[in-house]
Amino acid sequence: VQIVESGGGLVQPGGSLRLSCAVSGLSFSAYAGSWYRQAPGKGRDLVARIEYLGGVTNYADSVKGRFTISRDNSKNTLYLQMNSLKPEETAVYYCNLYTFWGQGTQVTVSS
Repeated sequence: VQIVESGGGLVQPGGSLRLSCAVSGLSFSAYAGSWYRQAPGKGRDLVARIEYLGGVTNYADSVKGRFTISRDNSKNTLYLQMNSLKPEETAVYYCNLYTFWGQGTQVTVSS
């Protein structure tokens, strides 16, 4: 199983980024997918989750209305659209399906 995140980078406060998570070696459409983040010195927290068909989504309260999780089962890819980013959201963002994790992608929100 290979999970590869991309799309992270440096963005100014209030800016946007779109993260992608490409999955291979796993029946992607059979599993819910999630995004987590881990800030320096802190634990790994759930950001958003989407059911296997994409019809049901859940978000951490802190990102509701600003982040959107989605998936394309035909491309085995999970996405996280992040808008109105805040400096405190600087973290490594991880993609998760079942027990499998990607290596993470760094998001830095700073002016």
